[in-house]
Amino acid sequence: MWGDIDKLNKLQIDLKHKTNIINAFELIENSFSELLDYEEIYDSLNDLDIKQIQSNLDLLQKEINSLKIQTLLSDETDSNNAFVEIHAGAGGTESQDWAEMLERMYLKFCDKNDYKYDLIDRQRGEEAGIKSSTYLIKGFKAYGYLKNESGIHRLVRISPFDSNGRRHTSFSSVWVYPEIDENIEIEINPKDLRIDTFRAQGAGGQHINTTDSAIRITYLKLNIVVQSQAERSQHRNKETAMKMLKSRIYDHELSIKNEKKLEAENSKKEIGWGHQIRSYVLHPYKMIKDLRTNHQSSDAENILDGNIFEFLESSLIDANKK
Repeated sequence: MWGDIDKLNKLQIDLKHKTNIINAFELIENSFSELLDYEEIYDSLNDLDIKQIQSNLDLLQKEINSLKIQTLLSDETDSNNAFVEIHAGAGGTESQDWAEMLERMYLKFCDKNDYKYDLIDRQRGEEAGIKSSTYLIKGFKAYGYLKNESGIHRLVRISPFDSNGRRHTSFSSVWVYPEIDENIEIEINPKDLRIDTFRAQGAGGQHINTTDSAIRITYLKLNIVVQSQAERSQHRNKETAMKMLKSRIYDHELSIKNEKKLEAENSKKEIGWGHQIRSYVLHPYKMIKDLRTNHQSSDAENILDGNIFEFLESSLIDANKK
């Protein structure tokens, strides 16, 4: 094992996460014991002490819920890294700006929660925002936490691009699927592939790409399209794109296996790709609401600034109940 650095690093990360779970449980246990000591003297406490105890109880409940969710993430791919694709919907600049806002929200979430990310592909809009972007999110149960973000995200706001200050509704889609490792065999017939090269979009100056190093691969059998342009090397972009394609095919196969389960839950709100899952209203009031769980928050700026854990956790709890 000592000669396999990748495996060693993965085991060390796994050990760190398991240690963190054990430490969290011990802290919860200690906090509960301390609060239990107040039971016998509760009647003699003043209002200030009681308020402090209630505050500590609320905090303990949040810590318990957080630990519970970590232990619930036990599906086959929950521990995997996650590919996150964001696509602007119809509506031109409005939707492209909204897609970039979503991109910023997820990257801020990563920065604040010790997740790393690699840019795979990014297509800028003509005037503002992005047409699409793809990232590989790496860290503790990245796919497990983000998997329920797949779907349509709706924004209602006063458009900064409308000189008349009218309210606009924009849509962008998010697709999250797990990165598969070398232990999962995915067979692909080269005859089912169409591989195109194109010039990658550069950031300007010395970063402008002057060669056709970007790769787009179409899997004709399922009409799946992936592309990569972040690397300077065409070979590296092709390698990344093939990895994405295998992950997409694996995700497709998992979806087929879960089809009967989804049909059984047809009366409930669907969560899969192509369905509106969350509404972000910035005018005439501020409210972000998950349409599957009914979890909502009026602190829109905070959520759009990457503090989305409450929504991720509510969707995981709701999915576990089902």
